[in-house]
Amino acid sequence: MRFPGFSFAHKAFLLLIAVLLTALPLASPAAGAPKRLPARRVSPRRATAESDQAIAARWLKTMPLRDRIAQLVVIPFNGRPMNTRSRDYRKFIRLVSRDHIGGLALVNVAHGRITAKADPLEAASFINRMQKLARTPLLIAGDFERGASMRVDATTPFPHAMAFTASRDVAEARAEGEITAREARALGFEWLFFPDVDVNNNPDNPIINIRSYGENPEDVSAFARAFIEGAHSVPGARVLTTAKHFPGHGDTATDTHMNLATIGGDRQHLETVEWPPFRAAIAAGVDSVMTAHIAAPAVDAPDIPATLSPKLLTGVLRDEMGFKGLIVTDALEMGGVANGFTVGEAAVKAIEAGVDVLLMPPDPEAAINAVAAAVRAGRISPKRIDESAMRVLMAKAHVGLGAGKVVNLNRIHTIVNSPENNAVAQQIADRAVTLVRNDGNFLPLMADSSTAYFILTEAHSTVEGQAFLAEVRKRAPLANVTLLSGSMMDADLEAAVQRASQATRYVVAAFASAAAYRGNLALGGGYPAMLNNLIATKKPVMLVSLGNPYLLRAFSDVAAYMTTYSTVPDAEVAAVKALFGEIPVSGKLPVTIPELAKYGDGIQLRATALSSRR
Repeated sequence: MRFPGFSFAHKAFLLLIAVLLTALPLASPAAGAPKRLPARRVSPRRATAESDQAIAARWLKTMPLRDRIAQLVVIPFNGRPMNTRSRDYRKFIRLVSRDHIGGLALVNVAHGRITAKADPLEAASFINRMQKLARTPLLIAGDFERGASMRVDATTPFPHAMAFTASRDVAEARAEGEITAREARALGFEWLFFPDVDVNNNPDNPIINIRSYGENPEDVSAFARAFIEGAHSVPGARVLTTAKHFPGHGDTATDTHMNLATIGGDRQHLETVEWPPFRAAIAAGVDSVMTAHIAAPAVDAPDIPATLSPKLLTGVLRDEMGFKGLIVTDALEMGGVANGFTVGEAAVKAIEAGVDVLLMPPDPEAAINAVAAAVRAGRISPKRIDESAMRVLMAKAHVGLGAGKVVNLNRIHTIVNSPENNAVAQQIADRAVTLVRNDGNFLPLMADSSTAYFILTEAHSTVEGQAFLAEVRKRAPLANVTLLSGSMMDADLEAAVQRASQATRYVVAAFASAAAYRGNLALGGGYPAMLNNLIATKKPVMLVSLGNPYLLRAFSDVAAYMTTYSTVPDAEVAAVKALFGEIPVSGKLPVTIPELAKYGDGIQLRATALSSRR
């Protein structure tokens, strides 16, 4: 196990041994003494563990209680340009250099459904500045669920997790782990909030969906294990991995960004469906487990989020599963906790439950102050704080922050977004494409003007659909291809349909992604009516789901249905290549589409055409 806690007695014993060993070389060998025997070889794993502990103990020794508590707090940053005289920048200075918080987590800037990612150099430069200000190195984290590309521009654009499972090839997940580790460390990140080990067995889940490896616990276990192994395999680029969201967020129908969710089923269901991937991740050496703001009535009270539940975190995760690493909360600003508890009470209850890291409390200083007050009042023991602080500090030592904490900005673009890595990501997206229905041999398409294409994006100002549009026009320059927005008026959508009325068939490429604070995965605006109107023409309609594989349920009368399990540009390219027969279509469903398709379904097609120039 990677970061075990240590009792004071254990630490005192180790300190005594260290003192004795340090004193031995001071004595001069007597004349004529035999030559010193070769040192006993110590396995690298053992030597590293001892070194990590020694570094962590040295750091801990210099910290007063409040600083030890602050090490348990990780705050958000967005990696966007920030003036050094701004109020926001001064807040970072205060929290890092005065309060000595433990780390930073990268988040994106959202404007409605538009998300602005960080620039690689800007993010790394900011991280370097904060690391130089920090007395103890900061642990830098990111939700790198699609590799670094989930949060940072110009990095390898991997598809969502479910796309990997469609090919049934765990080597792809292992490759993603390796590439993500290299890119993350080049940018200054040591902590990956991935893999997602939730078993998505609820088609109505509005927030997990394609972020999961699927509905089969064995699939989820195998692909999570492969990612962890890949991420841990890169020499000189050590990273921490995270299994999330304990006790399992797949069988829920509520977005915990908005409210507390509940996972149903009895204890047997948890043991056989939700928990096997967590056990597999722990066996694979996962470094941390992220909690979910969901209630599990089979284990604890129906109004207690797992994040604040001693029965789940200490009783199940620590004692029953034997997990010794870091337990980190999901973001404490989310409604699943924030709606029911104050910042201070949530922080205190989380520590009492067994949490080591408080992720993104809405008011970091209030969280630190509340935990410090709980220690002074005897509600939390100093030993309990030290256990978590040692886990955090050992994690920092483990990834090499004791040897160096800043990155070389000049090397970033020699590592991230390489042509070789991009080719790997594109191949994964290609192999994921799954054809569920192909009535009338809709596929493959001819490169002519007989087919009209509608691209249904989720927002007005977005890069969604740009790659799909460009790829179709390369192959069928005379085809009617229309890029639409969910905010368009019904009259505008009807006019777009009318302009394509001469076509003999339609392809509708619809984006449907899982995103925070949305609450569902349905097509927005006037899209459903538009699509049903196309179906009503009795001309063949193909629906291509770029994202949510369950979308067929809402439009079950389409002639053909294909899904990519992802909204990234590589998935758009893969979809177009599949439409025109340029790649084999070999994906198999990692989920069941109720009453329409079974787990493992997928029509297999051979490639029939030469690939278009890209």
